[in-house]
Order: sequence, then C-alpha cells, then structure tokens
Amino acid sequence: MNVWMILQMAAAAGDRPVVTVGGRSLSAPDLERLARAAAARFRGRPAVLYLGANHLAYPVALFGAALAGVPFVPLNYRLGEDQLTALEERHPGALVLRPEDLDGLLDPSASEEADEAEAPSDQDAVAVILYTSGTTAAPKAALLRHRHLLAYLFNTLEFAAADSDEAALVAVPPYHIAGLTNVLSNLYTGRRIVYLPAFDPDEWLATVRHEQVSHALVVPTMLARIVAAVPGDEADAPTLRSLAYGGSRTPRPVLEKALALFPHTGFVNAYGLTETASSVAVLGPDDHRAAFTSDDPAVRDRLGSVGRPLPGIEFLIRTPEGTPAPPGETGLVFVRGDQISGEYGGRSALDGEGWFPTRDLGRLDADGYLFIDGRADDTIIRGGENIAPAEIEDVLLGHPGVREAAVIGVPDPEWGQRLVAVVVGDGDAEEIRSWVRDRLRSSKTPDRIVFRPELPKTDTGKLLRRALQTDLEDAHA
Repeated sequence: MNVWMILQMAAAAGDRPVVTVGGRSLSAPDLERLARAAAARFRGRPAVLYLGANHLAYPVALFGAALAGVPFVPLNYRLGEDQLTALEERHPGALVLRPEDLDGLLDPSASEEADEAEAPSDQDAVAVILYTSGTTAAPKAALLRHRHLLAYLFNTLEFAAADSDEAALVAVPPYHIAGLTNVLSNLYTGRRIVYLPAFDPDEWLATVRHEQVSHALVVPTMLARIVAAVPGDEADAPTLRSLAYGGSRTPRPVLEKALALFPHTGFVNAYGLTETASSVAVLGPDDHRAAFTSDDPAVRDRLGSVGRPLPGIEFLIRTPEGTPAPPGETGLVFVRGDQISGEYGGRSALDGEGWFPTRDLGRLDADGYLFIDGRADDTIIRGGENIAPAEIEDVLLGHPGVREAAVIGVPDPEWGQRLVAVVVGDGDAEEIRSWVRDRLRSSKTPDRIVFRPELPKTDTGKLLRRALQTDLEDAHA
C-alpha cells in the first residue's frame, strides 16, 4: 500500500473542492491530475525536497512523490542558507522544489505529460522524511514509511465521514508532522483543507469566518495570540466546531481563556511526535468541558493532561530502573503501535518489544489519562534531587504578572545546578520567588528571576532551551 491510494479514494468520491489557498481551490480529481504531472518530473530522483510555505503545490508535490516512489522531504524554509545547504547535502541528487517551480502545472491552461504508471506497492518504502525540531539536540531525519502513515489513518479515522460543509484551517507549517498528516487525514475524511500560508491571529479569525471553517489546528503560541486578538468576551466564530492544539505545553491560563472565548467549540489536545506519524493521544471536547466546569480537583486537573491513547496505541511509563511505574508515578513515557516509526536514517530506536522511547517524562492516572511533565533531557539535578522544570513553570504561570516562563539549570559549584527562571511579564522578582516557595518548597524555588521581553522558540512554538541555557551561562561565565 502507498499513500497515493488516499488521493485516488478521494478522487473517486467526488469532485468537490478539497484544498483552498487564497480563494483558489482544487478538487480531488484536479489534485490527482496535477500530482501525476509532478510525478513525471520526480521519477528517478532519490528524493524531493519541498522548500516553501503552505501552498497548492504542497499536496501536489506530496502525492506526486508518492506516485513516483520517491521520499518526500519538506524542509524548514525559514532556516538560514548554511543550515539549508547542510540539509540539502544530506540528500545528494535530490530535486529541490519551491512552490513557484510548479506554477506551470497550476496554470489551468497548462498541459504536461502525466505519469500513468501505478504507484509502488511496497508499504515498507520510505514515504516521508521529516527533520525533528532539534530543541534539545541536533535535528534528526525521522523516516516515516507508507505503512506508518496509513496505520494512523485507518486506525483512527473513518473514510468520507465529514459533512459536505466541513473545512479545516491549516496554519501549521508544512515541514511539521501536523502539517503533513493534515493533508492525509482531511483528504481521507472528506474535509476541505484551507491553507493559511503565514499565521496572523487577525487573519486566522477572519479566515475562519470567511471560509466557514469547522475545524482548525494550532500550536500553543498561535492559540495565545488568537486569544489576545479576540475583542470582547466571545469570539465571532459560529461555524468552528473543533479547535485542536498541541506540539508543546499550553499554559493553563491561555487554555482556560480560550475555552471561555469559544464556548461553542469543542477543544482537542493532541499529543504526538514526528516519530509517531501524528497524534497518539487526545483529550477530547467532553473531557475539556467536564474539566473546565468541574469542582472535583482530579477531574479539573485533566485540563493539564494530553488525554488517552488513540485506537491501536499503548503507553507504558517506566521507572529509571526500567520497571513499569504504578498509576500516578512519573517516569519515562514509551509508546507502541503500528503507526510508530521511531527510525532515523535506517536506525531504529524501538526496543525488542516494539516500544519507542519518547524521551518525555510523564505519568498515567488511574483512568488512563496521560500527563506529560516535560522532556527527560530538561531535568535539572540540584543537590542530587531531580527537578522537572515543567512543575515550576506551571506554578510561575499561575502568577498574575507572568505571561511566559522557562526554568533552566545553570552550573553551580556547591549544588551542581541552580535554578534560574526566565520570565516574560512584570512584577517583583522576590515576590515571584515567594509565590513559588509558598506553593512548592525551597529546593524548587528559583534562585534567580530573569526578565526577558520574549523567550527563544521555534516557529512551531517549542521553547529553545539550549539557546536559553547557553545565553544564561555566557552572561554569567
């Protein structure tokens, strides 16, 4: 099986629009015709490197590569020239494709030779190569094979299940796993894709209204900007049925304000990694509303969880000794299922039983809800005690003067590491330290509070802890 079959299934289901950008739409038969023409250009290449924003050319290139049996590699077009050159050199002989390179195909009067060959049927062939964000280490090339992507679709979604008026607004970049799987999942379910080439909160809200968007996906930084841009006490988004968010931790105040501003929208927290071929757990709309309105602390705490596993997915929490952790105990999160790749350049990270180490710290409660407590690589060791920055950051974000917060461990000759909280906001540093001390304990109270106008992040909203730590260490060397 090959992901090309998803486009063929959609084309056979009808000719209504399936993707819209800037007012221009393509039907599934249009997309199939264009992808066949693109495949004729791609065949014989070792890979197709896509270098551009969200565009009609993106799904054309994705499916054209699948038909040609060529790995599709969307790159971060915002990287500097040296970084892009280094990534391109990893794929010698590959075709570097920019959206404008397919302008000829997208011209309605254009006529090009189409590739009429059948798509390769090897489900173990590499479909997509995505580079991880590299927030705690150098970016790695994660391989996703056709069977991984198809397992996600077949296990979690129903073909052509969307109503004819449904439209999904996609603002996440095309080199993100969510950008990739949104093409496949929306085409498979029959939901029209509306692309926003560059995110702007006001334009996002206007597009929701103009295109009558029913579903949308954002990363937490986008959600925070949307919340800040909504005038009044309720957003004007009557068609928006579902708003999914994920990719990094979402501050509780931002989420609670979003729930209040979009009272008729179902919220979905989606947890997944590049290596897991999209989401592996979700906290659905019913859980969000129940937690938002509940007086039960255990139920309300679920707003901080990523939900329960999707069909076909299993989670295991392991202690540092490698044994299964009991409910409520924090440990390393492992995931297993048919959609899990966990492969980098031919090297598998799966263990002998198929478990993939996410390198996230987390815990499962007694009802199977998964809570992510941060990356294992971020753990601070102070005086022999392991401290998860996320726990302190959550407390900091509860302070009325703190909009964003990151806790970093910097070298200390006595304690090994000392805690520095980098805060975006205003207020008195000692008062903020007292706020933390009153809610945690002295060993988890930041030794220093540093105010900054912003935190360094990737364009998908993940905190660049390495950059922040280097900056702090250099400033106090």
